[in-house]
This record gives sequence, structure tokens and C-alpha cells, in this order.
Amino acid sequence: MRLVVARCSVDYAGRLTAHLPAATRVLMVKADGSVLIHSDGGSYKPLNWMSPPCSFQVSEPDEEQKSVGITEVWNVNQAKTSDRLVVSLFEIISDSSHDLGVDPGLVKDGVEADLQKLLAEQIELLGAGHTLVRREYMTAIGPVDILARDSEGHSVAVELKRRGDIDGVEQLTRYLELMNRDPHLAPVTGVFAAQEIKPQARTLAQDRGIRCLTLDYDAMRGMDDAHARLF
Repeated sequence: MRLVVARCSVDYAGRLTAHLPAATRVLMVKADGSVLIHSDGGSYKPLNWMSPPCSFQVSEPDEEQKSVGITEVWNVNQAKTSDRLVVSLFEIISDSSHDLGVDPGLVKDGVEADLQKLLAEQIELLGAGHTLVRREYMTAIGPVDILARDSEGHSVAVELKRRGDIDGVEQLTRYLELMNRDPHLAPVTGVFAAQEIKPQARTLAQDRGIRCLTLDYDAMRGMDDAHARLF
């Protein structure tokens, strides 16, 4: 990855046009060919960018560009469209390149993975008579954290989160819609389990017939006796 801190202006032309006047910004040129322009604000989102596949060329400024102080011009062209990103550099403050190597990808949160293992081992927390079918039950749209059966033998799909929000409920809803089309599983009910469940998520889950279960991680690990607490 190449990181350049420079005073520059940026022009984007193609399906839309946009202009960033001269200011100091961070320019990122990644190994996959993408180019991103960041300011010191706006969180993670770049001000402008070009996604791969694209070509990257550096050219000398023409006389008119030199007259306004431009010292270098970047031309970034999208290979599949006519979109073009032109970065006009007035001053390069810092220019460095770094080999980041191969990224291992996102690793599932350790606590969330532990919760899945612990709940599988203590499946009775779902209710008396529940039995484990398997962890990571694969569906066409991804794995359900736990598939269990209740005391009557009906399927129960469990989605586990460290902190339960609306996105988690939506995820479980999609699993349930798909699993209930399978005659070998249907009817399938859902349990949304987490250490903490936000009120909006709980309301949405209840509206969709999904049961919520709050998990005590320390008690499940045997490190805290919930019955011995004063408060």
C-alpha cells in the first residue's frame, strides 16, 4: 500500500462529476489497484475513490497546470467504464509504501464463539427438554449458530450475538424463512440469544415470534455464581 499525504485537488468524471478543491488529504493506493482520497474526518468513508479494475498513471503537469502550482497529476481510469479520477498534486508532504502481506480476514469474536460452544454444552438453558442437533447448521445463506430441538421434537434455530441488535434479528429472520421451507425441519422457531439485547431488537424479535434469551457469560463459564449474588 502506498500512502501519500499531499495538498491536492480532485476531479471525478463519468456517470457523475465531482470536484474537491485544493486541500491537504491522505491518498491511498492499494495493491488491488483501488485509489481512495481521505480527509481528516468523516470516519472510514473516503471523499472520493476509484474501485478496481483500473489503471494508474502519473504525468507531468502542462504549462497551465504548472502556472497554478500543480507539480504532479495522477490519472486513474476505470477499466470497465469511462469513469476517470484526476488527482492534481500541489505539494507532497509525505510518501511511503508498505507491504501489508496477505490479510487473514475477519476472525469471529472470541466471546461470541465461546458463547456458541458453551450454549451447545448447556443446551438446557434454552428450556427443559431441549436437545442439541448441531452447531453451525449450514443453510443456503449461511450457517445458523445452533440447531436444536425442543421437548416436543420441533426444530429451534438459535442466533448468538455478544450484543444483540436489530441486524441480528433480521439475520435470524432470514434463516427462519428459509428453514421453514424445508419439510424435514419445519416448523422452525427462533431464539435470539446474546449477553445484552437492545430494546429495539427485543421488540422486533417479539413482533416476529422470536424468543429472546439473555446469556450470562461468566456464569456459563463457571466463574460467577448468579444465585450467590446480593445484587
